[in-house]
Amino acid sequence: MKGTVGELGEFGLIRELTSRLTTTPAVRIGPGDDAAVVAAPDRRVVASTDVLLENRHFRRDWSTAYDVGRKAAAQNLADIAAMGAVPTALLLGLVVPAELPASWPSELMDGLRDECQVAGAAVVGGDVVRGDTITIAITALGDLRNHDPVTRAGAQPGDVVAVTGWLGWSAAGYAVLSRGFRSPRAFVEAHRRPEPPYDAGPAAAGLGATAMCDVSDGLIADLGHIAEASKVRIDIKSGKVDVPSQMNDIGQAVGVDPLQWVLSGGEDHAIVATFPADVKLPARWKVIGEVLNPSALPQVTVDGASWTSKGGWDHFGDGSSDGFGGEIES
Repeated sequence: MKGTVGELGEFGLIRELTSRLTTTPAVRIGPGDDAAVVAAPDRRVVASTDVLLENRHFRRDWSTAYDVGRKAAAQNLADIAAMGAVPTALLLGLVVPAELPASWPSELMDGLRDECQVAGAAVVGGDVVRGDTITIAITALGDLRNHDPVTRAGAQPGDVVAVTGWLGWSAAGYAVLSRGFRSPRAFVEAHRRPEPPYDAGPAAAGLGATAMCDVSDGLIADLGHIAEASKVRIDIKSGKVDVPSQMNDIGQAVGVDPLQWVLSGGEDHAIVATFPADVKLPARWKVIGEVLNPSALPQVTVDGASWTSKGGWDHFGDGSSDGFGGEIES
């Protein structure tokens, strides 16, 4: 598409964006009315929201608009799955400069649409506003399908801790990109377009998961949320956490212990959960630790000791995270 957003105009941009969308049976009324209508057979709606700011959460010289769309959708839809729900819909709030090429928001919408299709959801509406900095606000919705939500507060001493999905890949990809390289491609792509295991969340709920979250801020940070909410201690066994050989190679090249990326790097959006020890877990789940009685304050330890390396994302901290990201959990 030629021209700029300003030349296209607000209503022209809306028509262009909505023309690229697909739908699902859950969408009863989609874009084009005052509000969308999405079926909620469970009569409860799971909702999560996120904001992405250019040069804070993404860079246009590192990621295409399509990449940004896939990532923006993924990190929100993963939150829905981590509650044990099935993603159903996504809403977009978009702020763009008038001089931005009109092709950029169009390709962004393509990315949002395609990631929603992976999760079985659809973009159902939103709003566009002119502004100085590209800002993307996403609201994702989901359906519990008659299951109880799996929160962070249910972990019990004696439970095992298990994870499914990638850990540390996005952080390793960020390290590669920040040094001006574009390979190994698998890790760079993991940073640009995370691939959450959406179906694992509802499946974990069916298996009896006692607590769950997606790994957005880093494994230790996110398990820390579970430890605090559940008032327990969680111990990770470092020998049970996968560190791919190629990640070791990247670590050697940039002078970083790759275990730091695995334990502290965020934005992979893997699913981590606690389960009763007698639950037989499918092969996709890897047990990496255990839930214990708190010795003092709720905490996460590694091999019985505190993890002292910096990492994990905090928007209002010292910026020590090895990557863009972070969110205010809903």
